[in-house]
Amino acid sequence: MMPAPKGGSPAKFSDGTSEEGDKQVLGRQLWRIVPFVKPYWRRTSLGIFSNGIARIFDLLPFVAMGFLTDAILNGEISQVNEFAFYGLLILGSFTGLAIAQGISNYCWETLAQYLQHDVRMAAFDSLIKMEIRYFEDRQTGDIMAVLSADVNQLENFLSDASTSMIRIIITFSTGFAILAWMSWKLALILFVPILFIMPLIYFFSTRVQKKYRESRQSFGDINAVLSNNISGMGVVQAYNAESYEADRVGGESSSYKDHAIGATVQRTKFLPGIYVIAGLAFGLLATAGGYLMLEGPSQGGITPGQFVTFLLMSTRMSMPLFILGMLVNQIQKSEASARRVFAMIDLEPSIIDREGAESLQAPANSISFDDVHFAYPNGNNVLNGVSFDLNCNQSVGIVGPTGAGKSTIVKLLLRYYETDAGSISMNGSDINELTLSSIRDQIGYVSQDVYLFHGTVRENISYADQSASNESIEEAAMLAGASEFIQKFPQGYETIVGDRGVKLSGGQRQRISLARAILRHPPLLILDEATSSVDTRTEEIIQRNLNQFKDGRMTVAVAHRLSTIRDADQILVLVEGVVVENGAHDELIAQDGVYADLWAVQTGELDKATGEATRHDG
Repeated sequence: MMPAPKGGSPAKFSDGTSEEGDKQVLGRQLWRIVPFVKPYWRRTSLGIFSNGIARIFDLLPFVAMGFLTDAILNGEISQVNEFAFYGLLILGSFTGLAIAQGISNYCWETLAQYLQHDVRMAAFDSLIKMEIRYFEDRQTGDIMAVLSADVNQLENFLSDASTSMIRIIITFSTGFAILAWMSWKLALILFVPILFIMPLIYFFSTRVQKKYRESRQSFGDINAVLSNNISGMGVVQAYNAESYEADRVGGESSSYKDHAIGATVQRTKFLPGIYVIAGLAFGLLATAGGYLMLEGPSQGGITPGQFVTFLLMSTRMSMPLFILGMLVNQIQKSEASARRVFAMIDLEPSIIDREGAESLQAPANSISFDDVHFAYPNGNNVLNGVSFDLNCNQSVGIVGPTGAGKSTIVKLLLRYYETDAGSISMNGSDINELTLSSIRDQIGYVSQDVYLFHGTVRENISYADQSASNESIEEAAMLAGASEFIQKFPQGYETIVGDRGVKLSGGQRQRISLARAILRHPPLLILDEATSSVDTRTEEIIQRNLNQFKDGRMTVAVAHRLSTIRDADQILVLVEGVVVENGAHDELIAQDGVYADLWAVQTGELDKATGEATRHDG
């Protein structure tokens, strides 16, 4: 298990591409699919059993043809009904093959779908528990490639390659048993050369695995670049960056092409070896088999019918040998995908419920920051000894120059990160000793970067409470100043907002996000630049509504626009992670410091500006 990093120190997460301590073992990661198979052991057993029966039916006609040949040459049959017996036997074999193979295919293909679902959900369950820093370090397209393309590659392996492996094993073991029963000499002549394929497989797997691993990573990189381009197409076109982005996509695509060609080169070297060994085995079989047939059974040889059986069965075994080359290739592709998928499944979050963590029993009615220090991974200190208290029915506004640490306070309250020093308490308990779910249940959060899901306005507002009534949704929209524009939409609350709310304006997205937070009726409402994109009139309406809504709860509001937090019970002024001023609006104006300077600039009273704010602006 990954140890939790202290405070803001970085955690290292495997992505399945590192080769450190790695041994090139064919299908090493693929074996990890076995625990997922166990719940479906009946389906798996039936698939293996029916595949075995199918292989017996598959080989039975060749044995029948051998017996028929000997019977004809020995003059043992001459009537049509006697020939019909062998004909019906062969027909029955093909019928049995069709039924057994159909059952096997059904079992394995449905098993593959179940396992694909379970593996994808296991990966997503690990992913959704990860702290925010994991997603900040990775591109969405690459993560999507793991959950979609790599998991689908495993599904292809399970539905195709796994059945091919079973078919090869059963075909060769059954065929060897039948041929050894007829003539152990010819059985050895046929099978001993085939053993030399094993070194070829090892040689191939140790060289191509890295190529496929790099190929899968390149595929993820392509997805990441494409995802960025599609999401930011407006910016691309606004800056005439089409050629630049085409070059970027072309570069990633070319990298994927080069890795794929490298794997093809290795595969091309491997397959001819299999053909040569197979040709050697079958050539020796024809030569030695013909000689043993001439000697006859009395001299330790074989009958013509047995020779026919050997020849027919050798042709049946040639196909699995050729399939083996493609199979090893597919295993290596799937191995590369398995590494990435199971690396995601193995993720261990560093911000988790600590041992003995308790749930918050009562609604949050107090928040306390006590000498909190924090630095982002590989960065400078962001907060340096921040302290303040907030109680029920109170609001606190947080202002300061860019980079002062305002939004960091919000992230620490949500426990997206943990403090390096100092403590944050809720209802008198250190939030690190409380369960994550009980903390976040207390919070209604409107982020600076509003995110709306593709769906209707109603679905996005009710995201905070999927069981909310229409009346509650509409009331939340009214308090957030959103009901007016929603009602003007032709479909009203059923209007599709588009991916990330692209069909709405920035102000509309903010108000829907605010309605989502209000719907929860949270004891703690966190507003991180919640009204930065709305006009002054709308902001005034929202503030008036929120003042009615604040009874019985606490509000933390981060803002650049000071009018947003003017009525807060206390205002914290942050400069370089330090609270340099703290008080109500009028008190801070009287101090003639950073806050007063910010107010003078924003209200246009430049003659009263002291330059204190801009001097610290990062």
